[in-house]
Amino acid sequence: MGKEQYQNWLWKKWGEACVGNLKKHRFDAHFVDTIEEARALLLKMFAGCERFGFGGSDTTRSLGLHDMVRAEGKIVIDHLEPGLSFEEQVTRRKQQAGCDCFVCSANAISLTGEIVNVDGIGNRTNAMSFGPGKVIIVAGMNKVTMDLDQAIKRVHDVAAPMRARSLNMDTPCAKSGICVDCNTDSRICNITTILHRKPLLTDISVVLINQALGY
Repeated sequence: MGKEQYQNWLWKKWGEACVGNLKKHRFDAHFVDTIEEARALLLKMFAGCERFGFGGSDTTRSLGLHDMVRAEGKIVIDHLEPGLSFEEQVTRRKQQAGCDCFVCSANAISLTGEIVNVDGIGNRTNAMSFGPGKVIIVAGMNKVTMDLDQAIKRVHDVAAPMRARSLNMDTPCAKSGICVDCNTDSRICNITTILHRKPLLTDISVVLINQALGY
């Protein structure tokens, strides 16, 4: 085994344990080894839905899920579509809460079965918990931590600085790479949600992929 094989083996073991605990928490959870397997599984999950909302996820975009849905003749509500005005972006963010299926990623998922997300605006965290008929969370195994405390720590130490940097945000973490719990106008860590268990009225599926995806 080379180093990459050992990493894949470890992530597979973690992924299987994480899926088991997510299922105990009433989430519909799956683990797949490859991006191709993930796309095939997601295509089956998309069946029966016509209007899709997408969060501003690098993971879903890198997987090409927007184009995959459009190729099926479905409606895509994407607030990051080029050429939209600010007002149009806001409108689409609101529309995502009423779509048939909302697709996004997570900032961190604990091996113990909790899903942690931190938003600046809140359209993603809102849509993930209540509104859409179905929610699908897609995440690479780089997002999985050993417990809930480490999941929250990962958001502030890893995900937020990298995401803020990728968005060219004027935040301290985007410059130094270190979270200082800032109070800037452009702060992207304004809302924290933890899905401890599946919300009562929301159908949530989680697909873990044995790859490093997103921030």
